[in-house]
Amino acid sequence: MRRGSCPRASALELSYSAGMSHPVARLSELVSKAVEKSFGSEHANADPAVHRSAFADYQADVAMKLARAVRKPPIEVARSVAEALDASELCEEVKVSPPGFVNFTLRREVLEAQIAEQLRDPRAGVPRVGENETVVVDYPSPNAAKEMHVGHLRSSVIGDSLTRVFEFLGQRVVRQNHIGDWGTPFGMLIEHLLDLGAERAYAELASGAVNAFYQAASKKFKEDPDFVERARQRVVKLQAGDAETLGHWQSFINASLGYFRIVFAKLGLRLRDEDIRGESFYNPFLADVAADLEQRGIASIDKGALCVFAPEFKGREGEPLPLIVRKQDGGFGYAATDLAAIRFRVSELGATRILYVVGSPQQTHFAMVFAAARRAGYLPENVRAEHVAFGSVLGADKKLLRTRVGDSPRLMDLLNEAVERVDAVIREKNPELAAAERAQVAELVGVGALKYADLSSERIKDYIFDWTRMLAFEGNTGPYLQYAHARMCSILRKARDQGFELAASLLGGEIPADARIRVEDPRERALAIELLDFASAVESVGTTLQPHRLCTYLYQLATTYTAFHEGCPVLKAETPEQRDARLLLCQVSRRTLALGLGLLGMGAPERM
Repeated sequence: MRRGSCPRASALELSYSAGMSHPVARLSELVSKAVEKSFGSEHANADPAVHRSAFADYQADVAMKLARAVRKPPIEVARSVAEALDASELCEEVKVSPPGFVNFTLRREVLEAQIAEQLRDPRAGVPRVGENETVVVDYPSPNAAKEMHVGHLRSSVIGDSLTRVFEFLGQRVVRQNHIGDWGTPFGMLIEHLLDLGAERAYAELASGAVNAFYQAASKKFKEDPDFVERARQRVVKLQAGDAETLGHWQSFINASLGYFRIVFAKLGLRLRDEDIRGESFYNPFLADVAADLEQRGIASIDKGALCVFAPEFKGREGEPLPLIVRKQDGGFGYAATDLAAIRFRVSELGATRILYVVGSPQQTHFAMVFAAARRAGYLPENVRAEHVAFGSVLGADKKLLRTRVGDSPRLMDLLNEAVERVDAVIREKNPELAAAERAQVAELVGVGALKYADLSSERIKDYIFDWTRMLAFEGNTGPYLQYAHARMCSILRKARDQGFELAASLLGGEIPADARIRVEDPRERALAIELLDFASAVESVGTTLQPHRLCTYLYQLATTYTAFHEGCPVLKAETPEQRDARLLLCQVSRRTLALGLGLLGMGAPERM
């Protein structure tokens, strides 16, 4: 069965789809020209290193890196760059600060124009990049005939978020659910089914007792030698295409697919039956892969097994570490299946990038598979294969999360409990909310809380599962972000109900042609600058495969909006013009937050 506060990315290449360049891109171009003017064409390619600043809107760190090359103190380099810089149309102020930063404060009208562009752009300023890419994403790959547990949560939500981001960036995404649906365990399961009698066995499976059925079969496999031999013979019949055996096997697969659909729907995953290509799909290709590798001298027989050896992979004692393609008994292991899958994904699916969203313990396995696929030509140099590794979900004792009886918690149990807990909170805080709407919100917030707790952690690290923290409506949590969105919707509804035409238009999805953004208050300005970073945050996920970067951005956006909301009255603004400008800021904030939540696979409720 199948194997079980961070820096913002550079936004140098970002530009709005509507045509206006992002300030970082424009400042970077100006800094590069100033460097060339001051220090010559040999330094024209120096990284401008323009990013957000705590002391201005943006800053360039180019002087810090260039100082050694030009043999001058960073502060002198920064002054030279600033003097050669013509940024008057973009900036109202350019200042140099120790030890060598060039700080930029945007002109108010430039910032207002940028936010007006983002307001009118359905993509909120995110450009389409890499449209010629075909990204194949392998996730969540559970085992058929077994229930999904907490260990499948990470692969599911990380994989789902990455596919959403790639699609939003304009890339072709091919989802591949490589389920474990072949091999020795099915011989064991089918024999147990026959021992019970097919009618009773299918009744057990239909009742949802999948884990109990599997555990009973596994217990017999460990304790009964006769059962072991029967199970092995059943596998031989399965692989040989015996009609009766294949019929029982297909029944297990059908039952599993029905169960997977329920879990995937609960999680809101964009996975279809057509995305399933399990181990059984590749079984007809394994002998050919093995023969090809052996004939070309890439694999060789070692102790009766067909193995690929690469000098960079060694065991604990320094001995060569084999990648076993075909076992001593003639059976094929995971390596053969994964090599066949790579060949298929490149040749048939047209992959230019292949991602495997699988736990970090499989790191060496994938490194060896990728290396072997490169040698065999299955993985051409122009195709990237990457292991999107992730850590484990831990309990309060910092060990793998377990139930009281020592099992891994069932994923559906966790999802249902999250929804029930949120429903109780909403019932207490907003008893006027209609029952049907409360149930819908509880579903969005409960499932979203589980997703966000997972995605907001740096994926390679373990994290502790804590109901109190993940369901809190304060702090860096899913409920906090969803509540922030609901508050943004609420103020627009209140404005509409008070008769303000602009709010009615915005809620109807229309932006009047004469709508004007104004950023006069420092809190308005801070919100506007934060909004401009959305494109960079989304693009960074596609580049780094780190969804927590988008989580961090959305949390910063929500907290910046909260400061604006609390310090800048909207409905009680001093003038109608100021009120309308602030309503527009609410709208662009609301839509940007909703887009970001959607890319994480989370809903954006309008009421909570």
